[in-house]
Amino acid sequence: MINYPNGKKYNNNHTNTSASNRGMALEDDINATNKYYLETDIANIHKKPTPIQIVHVDYPARNMAKITEAYFKVPSTTDYNGVYRGKAIDFEAKECASKTAFPLASIHPHQIKHLESVLKHGAIAFVIFRFTQYDKTYYISADKVCSYYETSKRKSIPYAWFEENGIIIEYNLVKPVDYLKIIDKLYF
Repeated sequence: MINYPNGKKYNNNHTNTSASNRGMALEDDINATNKYYLETDIANIHKKPTPIQIVHVDYPARNMAKITEAYFKVPSTTDYNGVYRGKAIDFEAKECASKTAFPLASIHPHQIKHLESVLKHGAIAFVIFRFTQYDKTYYISADKVCSYYETSKRKSIPYAWFEENGIIIEYNLVKPVDYLKIIDKLYF
């Protein structure tokens, strides 16, 4: 093992290491990638906070305030947005533990509506899906996801559909989910 300055450990057999064994979930990997993009002035893309309404807070001590009850204010749209090379970027990230399919119930109608809207206005929109059982992460354009969502009679998207319609995002130690590499090929 090699310890890097950012605290990550390099395992020279990482191709056979599952995402869970790397100790990071998809969101953590995307956040690390976005941090790299920001620090190297490549792009400015951030996770959107989930809007909540705080209802009750316990104050056992002034410096120990604890939210004990809260509700979602409004349905959130997608997980991430920002700008890259003068283009708006908007995307959702989904993880799936199934080997056979991704449940459509995990994508909400308001998210599909939002993705369609940002596409209409010229943004680069997509969904990043990770199948943890295969340790594979896919880039799927939003138009393909929206089309499937609206036309399929199934309650899930078969794994084979991802293999056919998606682009694999190869794991990288510095940029674990380097989706801009794919955007460069598709748009620039």
